[in-house]
Amino acid sequence: MIPSSPHDFALRIMMLIPMWLSLSVHEWAHAWSAYQLGDDTAAREGRLTLNPMSHIDPIGTILLPLFGIPFGWAKPVPVNPVRFDRKWSMRTGMAITAFAGPFSNLVLAFLCSVILIVLFRVAPEMRTLDNGATYLLFIAVQLNVGLAIFNMLPLPPLDGSRLVDRYIPRHWEATWDSIKRFGPMLLLLVLSVGGYFLSGPINAVTGALFSMIDSFSPRPNF
Repeated sequence: MIPSSPHDFALRIMMLIPMWLSLSVHEWAHAWSAYQLGDDTAAREGRLTLNPMSHIDPIGTILLPLFGIPFGWAKPVPVNPVRFDRKWSMRTGMAITAFAGPFSNLVLAFLCSVILIVLFRVAPEMRTLDNGATYLLFIAVQLNVGLAIFNMLPLPPLDGSRLVDRYIPRHWEATWDSIKRFGPMLLLLVLSVGGYFLSGPINAVTGALFSMIDSFSPRPNF
């Protein structure tokens, strides 16, 4: 179903577009959720925006895609839990703010899938063409699913660790704090073998979205 890949370098250049969009939406979601909870730190620093230039990290959003690495990161959004509305505990607020990033990527993957369905209904012949717009949308679906699942891993500094902070039983907190000290090393380990552990859930979600696209898209008549 996915069009055949263009030249490697051209593909890497093309990946910058969905990568910047995906990471910008991810960081904007962090900033927006924090703002809704009462913390305007990110807004005051100009991060409550979808403008990629406000979120770009030279390595995570430029070099990695150019080297063909299908994930990356943007500049972290500053969040000050002390400024959250008092009806939210700091841990709950941080968990909500953290979850907003991966959730926004899943929403974006679904929206890109819907756009592909509409596109194929309007122009069914585009299903069989190595079309630039179609290719970018497929890349965006896969990329956003990958970013969402990767960021939900319970390892600092990933978003999933904030959910563990919020929901871990109190009698396990000391053990969790000890594990967090090794977070960066564990994250490097995951990155080195991540394809093996993450490919299953990523393929399951993208497969479901691609099946949805296929089911709701008409077949071209030639």
